[in-house]
Amino acid sequence: MTIVTRNAHMASEWTGAGAEIAVADAGDVTSLRTALRQGQRALLLCPPADPAGDTDVEEHRAIDVILSALEGSELEKVVAVSTYGAQPGRRIGDLGTLWRLEQGLAQQSVPAAINRGAYYMTNWDGYVDAARDSGVLPSMLPADLVLPMVAPSDLGEAAAERLLSSTDDVGVRFIEGPRRYTAEDVADAFAAALGRSVTVQQTPVELLDSAFAEMGFSPAAAASYANMTRLTIANLDLPAEPWRGSVTLQSHIDDRVSTAHARHPDERGAVAGRPAMRSRDPR
Repeated sequence: MTIVTRNAHMASEWTGAGAEIAVADAGDVTSLRTALRQGQRALLLCPPADPAGDTDVEEHRAIDVILSALEGSELEKVVAVSTYGAQPGRRIGDLGTLWRLEQGLAQQSVPAAINRGAYYMTNWDGYVDAARDSGVLPSMLPADLVLPMVAPSDLGEAAAERLLSSTDDVGVRFIEGPRRYTAEDVADAFAAALGRSVTVQQTPVELLDSAFAEMGFSPAAAASYANMTRLTIANLDLPAEPWRGSVTLQSHIDDRVSTAHARHPDERGAVAGRPAMRSRDPR
């Protein structure tokens, strides 16, 4: 296994596990192609752009580099991480940028498997303190909106499965957890983990742009994320037979609450998260 990174020092834990390290920059075609040539198959993830800038422009640029790097890479197969709701459109965040990645992969010669991941459970991780201290769970989504959610380990298992499958295993597969949840379910999971009541506090749809702006997003990024959230609320097409993982929402929240307490047992203070159909750091 080869880990691709911009900084070899950041991957030191992987070298201890026996992985090889390839240093490359997602903004440089040559270095990325060189890294890809070190393997037979590759997992592709478009790096999330800094929301202080224009996320759509930056991520489209990264996609251009990824697609160009695949030319001459000699890979026998790739698996790409995409998102539920991917669709054509401008200024719709991940839904549009990852749609373009999917379309670009379909037009090149390397067999491509697409894993569309559901709403990441890690999107709620940044609200541990808010739920614990105030009993409030901020949400950009309606409290009763049923949404497929998935844990990182399940995404990893699904990706590994397709990386190891035949080159005929291509096309789109939807990845989600054992069942679908609402923001109210998330509040209940926090309540159970924290031993206190927790209620959902929804941001009104008409205030989404300003809410993202208050979190430090540029006007362009705020518009993209607000539009993405509105599309998710209004029209999310759910597959009848997704690939289902095993990690429940409650077990994920229990783990995050336990980890947060172990790291900062005496600290308080809410941390803002950013809702999206795929997770971004920090979340």
